[in-house]
Amino acid sequence: MAQPIGILGGTFDPIHHGHLRIAQEALEQCGMSQVRFIPSGTPPHRPAPQAPAKARWEMVRLAVTGHPDLVVDTREVFRTDPCYTVDTLKTLRAELGAQQPLCLILGGDAFLQLHTWHEWRQLFDLAHIVVLQRAGGLPLGNAIAQADDALQTEYRARLAPGAQALHETPAGAIFVADMPALEISSTDIRRRSAEGKNIRYLVPDAVAHHIQTNQTYSTC
Repeated sequence: MAQPIGILGGTFDPIHHGHLRIAQEALEQCGMSQVRFIPSGTPPHRPAPQAPAKARWEMVRLAVTGHPDLVVDTREVFRTDPCYTVDTLKTLRAELGAQQPLCLILGGDAFLQLHTWHEWRQLFDLAHIVVLQRAGGLPLGNAIAQADDALQTEYRARLAPGAQALHETPAGAIFVADMPALEISSTDIRRRSAEGKNIRYLVPDAVAHHIQTNQTYSTC
């Protein structure tokens, strides 16, 4: 079976080194062939992004340039209707075939709210879920005990002991990977930009140049 393809969604408002490190950890720990960054258009679970779609797409494109195993996917970013992950995975599955392993990459906090997502159980029919557990935080195995009962049941039934499970079937497993603690947030970057502070080393240099040249967050 082919190597898994990782799917990393988000507003990327803006993309920063934390996002890129998540992708790198997923590539290495799970043996993925690539990670696709999918900037969202109209996210149903959070406020609308501050930067316009074209600017967020351009920043992701700049961030992944020169990294052939990181790819930007534009299927959501220019849409104005709500973008549900289950629908995006259906389109990917239709394009890539029934046997290609797909891995939806989530942070621990997002995974613990998975039961609130639109048609969330269908996600397991379409992809594996790779949960990035931040170093120094509460282990997911402990945090899940406080989660929704239905999510606990899925977690216990689907938890894989190793990344090899992601290569053996196209979808359905949960794998927990480790993530270094990088305290970088898009909110903080937007605030610093609005205040005229330097954002170098928080985002790739090309992204910092784009933000500064276009004054993307000057009114945040």
